[in-house]
Amino acid sequence: MRRSKPPDINTAAAAARGSPSPLGPAAVVCEEANSTPTAPDRYVPLHSTAAVLCGEKAQSARVREDGGVTDESARPAADLQQDKTPLPPLTHGPHVSALSRLVFIATLGGLLFGYDTGVINGALGPMSVDLGLTSVTEGLVTSVLLIGAAIGALVGGKIADSRGRRYSLVRLAVVFFIGALGTVLAPNLGVMLVSRFILGLAVGGASVTVPVYLAELAPAERRGRLSGRNELAIVVGQFLAFGINAFIGTVWSQHGSVWRFMLAVAMVPAAALFIGMLRMPESPRWLVSQDRDNEALSVLARVRPADRAQAELAEIQANVAEHRGLGRAHTGDLWVPWIRKLFIAGVGLAVAQQVTGINSVMYYGTELLKTAGFARDTALVANVANGVIAVAGTLLCLVIIDRVGRKRLILIGFAGATVLHLLIVLVATVVNPGTEQAVLVLIFVVMFVGVQQTCLNMPVWVALSELFPQRVRGVAIGIAVFGQWIMNALIAFAFPSLIATVGINGSFLVFAVLAASAFIFLWKMLPETRGLSLEELETQFRDAG
Repeated sequence: MRRSKPPDINTAAAAARGSPSPLGPAAVVCEEANSTPTAPDRYVPLHSTAAVLCGEKAQSARVREDGGVTDESARPAADLQQDKTPLPPLTHGPHVSALSRLVFIATLGGLLFGYDTGVINGALGPMSVDLGLTSVTEGLVTSVLLIGAAIGALVGGKIADSRGRRYSLVRLAVVFFIGALGTVLAPNLGVMLVSRFILGLAVGGASVTVPVYLAELAPAERRGRLSGRNELAIVVGQFLAFGINAFIGTVWSQHGSVWRFMLAVAMVPAAALFIGMLRMPESPRWLVSQDRDNEALSVLARVRPADRAQAELAEIQANVAEHRGLGRAHTGDLWVPWIRKLFIAGVGLAVAQQVTGINSVMYYGTELLKTAGFARDTALVANVANGVIAVAGTLLCLVIIDRVGRKRLILIGFAGATVLHLLIVLVATVVNPGTEQAVLVLIFVVMFVGVQQTCLNMPVWVALSELFPQRVRGVAIGIAVFGQWIMNALIAFAFPSLIATVGINGSFLVFAVLAASAFIFLWKMLPETRGLSLEELETQFRDAG
């Protein structure tokens, strides 16, 4: 569909004031709807008239059945929202399987994210012996990937905005492969650090691009479940890493370079992501932002019923029209007052996800269980329980996330994490070291992982992909995830020394305090994003100021 040229702003403003226009007010208002006065059953987003007419005040203008324009600036935004014709319902058809295939291929990026961050859990022990690592260099090997991920998230968001989501994912697949190959062949610490950093760039880029890509392709009614599949892919990747580590580590434990086999597995999904994304479409919202409306309609028709595709395209065009003429997005846009609120909430949410210490468990779970009292081989196998409960919790979250809501789940998650951390502190303090303490710590750690995966990880990633307006989505989520990865890296680097210094009880007491603080912050700052299209959310947030 070719977008009509927006009317001259002076003509539009005159129409909004009630002055005559060469085309008449109805024609001006209907410019985006192919210059045809609106039939009662024709879908035209209300905020499209706002964009075409005269800015925010014109959000209140609507087309009467007789073709005239009524100025309703005094009406509440909620009333106006109710006037909008709902999007046509989703129906069954070939588009359902097409969308499922697209989600599966894109979430291979999440699978790589999970495997490459989780594989170090079991590979670190034999790697330390083979490469002569110390406790400090162990933390460095783990955290350098996270530093790379922070930079990858920051740069990846900008590339996804300027070059496209699909373009980014194809290139990231190549970086994943190169980084994984480098870690497998690394002869010394220096090469390992460089290779892990390169791998981190890909992990960070994927952590930004995949959620945005899925959110922009998913229908509003299913966005939580479909976007959440990326988190499922992440935990499946971590579970595979734990399981493969346990298998290789026990079968070939006598092999000095057994860790190289563990790391090599990551090259397989990297190749699959590259091949698969070559056949996947670009995000329709990004295409409309680049004036490629016909391509956007083609993509929507591939993953929606025909009438729904047309309606969603109109809504996307209206949203993009509001930002027409503003130029390329930049960080200064984040300080527009209503966007600044969302930005602070988003960055706080991203950082808060890490302060529970979840990735200390996912990276160092085997070493943690050894500290608690398990033997090395037993700890390696017992750690698989974390992967199992992570997958189970994520599957449960897929079922409830669009019913319960993002904010409520997130608050439940931080409350649960705080309680379980305090229970771990209690066990580590009052129970004598040995099998009993080790088993109790394992139970509470597994419960914590279950709460984190059910209530925090997926809802956090879904909320981040929904919070920010289209114009700054890539930049904003890139900065938010940059902060998340930096916090992740700091905790990953410090955790071995923290355990060595203050033990399990002191470490988890710190996490309990941080989780409780995150609960208070998000209770006050985080909005709910469930149930509305991305364009409707943007309008709601802007109207709320």
